[in-house]
Amino acid sequence: MRLVILQNYARFVTWSHSVFALPFALLGAFLAETARAAEASRAASPVSAWRFVAELAMVVLAMVAARSAAMAFNRIVDVRFDASNPRTAGRPLVTGQVAVRGAWFFFAASAACFFASSSAFLVFGNPWPIALAAPVLGVLCGYSLAKRFTAWCHIWLGVSLGMSPLAAWVAISPGTFGLLPVMLGAAVTCWVAGFDMIYALQDVTVDRRLGLRSIPVAVGPVRALRISRALHVAAIAGLLTVGLLAPPLGRLYYIAVALAAVLVWIQQSRVRPNDVSRVHSTFFLYNGVVSLLIGAAGIADMACRFAL
Repeated sequence: MRLVILQNYARFVTWSHSVFALPFALLGAFLAETARAAEASRAASPVSAWRFVAELAMVVLAMVAARSAAMAFNRIVDVRFDASNPRTAGRPLVTGQVAVRGAWFFFAASAACFFASSSAFLVFGNPWPIALAAPVLGVLCGYSLAKRFTAWCHIWLGVSLGMSPLAAWVAISPGTFGLLPVMLGAAVTCWVAGFDMIYALQDVTVDRRLGLRSIPVAVGPVRALRISRALHVAAIAGLLTVGLLAPPLGRLYYIAVALAAVLVWIQQSRVRPNDVSRVHSTFFLYNGVVSLLIGAAGIADMACRFAL
């Protein structure tokens, strides 16, 4: 019985979707640590490796908690829209597998966990995570309402996930924050917004009926796909620029970016304005692999360089 409840809540917030942002948050954290280590080396004041391990654990906890809170809020405020859409009518909150009261409790618990993990950075003298926690959670939850008043809700979602490497950097090394994390966040923003426009193609008819806004609804599927492709080109260009700005990144990272570009191209080529039958598999498979590739290759690149 408890296992079934856990499975329902896992489906409720689709924890598997954490794969889209978490690798980029970890990449941002490791890049921030290399920047902090370089600064500490110049000042002859080495940073404890155990401190970074502890900070990394708090980054992961904060990331998962914030995403869970935002997804719970999304499901709660969108429940009537989900019930009217055949694609989402089977979601746990719609079917009653998760009660509304339980959903609100889950949201509150996730938000509390996010604030607690953010405040834990005060132990290391870093007030920025807890100072920015409320605005960050506001942006994350605000996405759920954006499609009610703007077609550019995809950009809002992109920014929500694009904040992950920036937030991780601020948590690890706020003193070295600069162009590099901003560029990484911008690349993630473009990548996410691009594939979200593809995903939104499935709901054009339903969104029009319900009065919800999106780029496919506003300009049609053909133009929406063009905008999506432009965003994906910008994302790949941004990732390449990140490599140029970050000396610790090298061959492995660039290979991963090249493979990501191929996967993005395949993703785009599999979708047609009048055929969205393969969107679901495209969304999960290709984009999950892209995120894991970039994050793992970037971290491995840094690990190899420091080992030599």
